[in-house]
Amino acid sequence: MRYLRLAGGGGPEVSALCLGILPFGSTVDEETSLAVLDRFAEAGGTFVDTANNYSIWAPGGTGDESEELLGRWMRSRGRRDSTVVATKVGARPDPARGAEWPANWEGLGADTVRAGIEGSLRRLGTDRVDLYYAHIEDATVPMEETVGAFAGLVEEGTVGILGCSNHASWAVAAARQYAADRGLARYACVQQRYTYLQPRPGAGFGTQGPRGYAGTDLLDYIGTQEDMTLLAYGSLIHGAYTRADKRVLEQYDHPGTERRLRVLREVARETGATANQVVLAWLIGARKPAIPVLGVSSVAQLEEALGAVDLELDDGLRAKLDAA
Repeated sequence: MRYLRLAGGGGPEVSALCLGILPFGSTVDEETSLAVLDRFAEAGGTFVDTANNYSIWAPGGTGDESEELLGRWMRSRGRRDSTVVATKVGARPDPARGAEWPANWEGLGADTVRAGIEGSLRRLGTDRVDLYYAHIEDATVPMEETVGAFAGLVEEGTVGILGCSNHASWAVAAARQYAADRGLARYACVQQRYTYLQPRPGAGFGTQGPRGYAGTDLLDYIGTQEDMTLLAYGSLIHGAYTRADKRVLEQYDHPGTERRLRVLREVARETGATANQVVLAWLIGARKPAIPVLGVSSVAQLEEALGAVDLELDDGLRAKLDAA
């Protein structure tokens, strides 16, 4: 396993791959979920990502399932001290806002942020979250209120470092500047949908909308900020790079996609790797590395992803991929 420090060295050391456990404890059963976590830890994986609403869309889901499963795993294996835990607040259902999700998202008001961390700590069985994300942009709450609430959690020691997910690049920059001007803890990690394929301009991704993808504006901004880390979710596009039964998402349906897929397959043949492994290696080996948040549902899928850690793409192969 490779390791790096979040937030340009200011955050905790984490594995170069992050295990996303969105479906664990719901659509991925407990036995399989625990087996994947065990294998990830055995391989040197230390970074696990969840949220306080995973997975409310599953049959009977409440949003507690993923955090609770991670808490049970850490307690039963004695892994809390060796696990860097990331979770999120903002997209859990709020019954006071109606019965339909996502219209009833809880949002990012100060009281919600406070209640969110208290609930997450209880479900995870810990007194501290290493990385806490604002899950999705909330235009109904003043940015100043949200930034102040998150910074307060860092000041009291309940949270290590801060991040945001599914935010427009300008909103990330504005929140960081506001915090910096006042000496407050600021977002140091951004978790956004990002992969080798590029979506059509303006393409939306369901509830995340166009802001759910890391576009060139966000990538350029992060590239200029030494204290920022990009975490990439959706990097394997639900298996579509390698599985014949999976179609590429319609958001990537444009002429440039076939060209990039062709080059990706050529590089995979040249390296003897799978297309998935090449995509992951392309992310973690970038000039400013991105950390893939793996969406796997079996030990076999995890094993394939782990093979990307030792895959080195030389300058020629990387240039070939980037130019496609």
